[in-house]
Amino acid sequence: MRLAVTGASGKVGGEVARLLARAGAQPRLVVRDARRAPDLPGTEVAQAHFSDATACQAAFTGVDVLLLVSAGESADRVQQHRTAIASAASAGVGHVVYTSFLGAAAEAEFTLARDHGATEDLLRDSGMTWTFLRDSFYADVLLDFAGADHVIRGPGADGRCAYVARADVAAAAAAILRDPAPWAGRTLDLTGPTALTLAEAVEIMTTSRGEEYSYVDETLEEARASRAPYGVPDWQVEAWISTYTAIASGQLDVVSGDLAAVLGRAPRPLSEVAAAPL
Repeated sequence: MRLAVTGASGKVGGEVARLLARAGAQPRLVVRDARRAPDLPGTEVAQAHFSDATACQAAFTGVDVLLLVSAGESADRVQQHRTAIASAASAGVGHVVYTSFLGAAAEAEFTLARDHGATEDLLRDSGMTWTFLRDSFYADVLLDFAGADHVIRGPGADGRCAYVARADVAAAAAAILRDPAPWAGRTLDLTGPTALTLAEAVEIMTTSRGEEYSYVDETLEEARASRAPYGVPDWQVEAWISTYTAIASGQLDVVSGDLAAVLGRAPRPLSEVAAAPL
């Protein structure tokens, strides 16, 4: 069974590639820049961007099971996914494992989850077998959200989210790629073990890291004002803000047993993720 991992130079795809190589699976690593591909024994590297149908088809040819790591945030992300999926189908890929997002749908509060919903629809209609890994927000990025001043700012109110360890998502993806048949046609919600408010999350981060972290619950107007200096397009500002409004809405107040079902163990808590060195 031939495996391929897209985004293999990134955090999730790279960890999946390492886990597979360690298990002797010898995946094909699909990256945008071959110079950034991880150096792993027994692997081959293919260079392709999701917007390049010819390169994608070449990279996916001969592949039985493909991990499709979603493209980076962009205004044309769904179009990139459409090209990659059509290329995979043309190349004869049998099964696609896609990194989606919790509650992916056209009506999702988190605007980028709408992209994931559209991509899931494309895969359902592709003729290929699929598995959707609907990740919650990564616990790891809470430290990034806090920044140098250790303050998380956003309109999350007292909504809850079961933040998931990025390493757990990668471990689940690697396990499914090695034995995909039981997960065919399955939509898996990958969450952490406990749904937390942002106020609770920063308390855990403070205890785990021995440094003070805090949360400021912004209004929508304050959130737009605090992000204005970045000078990014409106769609990106709304995506950033909807990270928090999705939490406030209750749509992400989900604790699932799917990760434990794949891994055979409980998911890592935020305290463990936050304690790791940066």
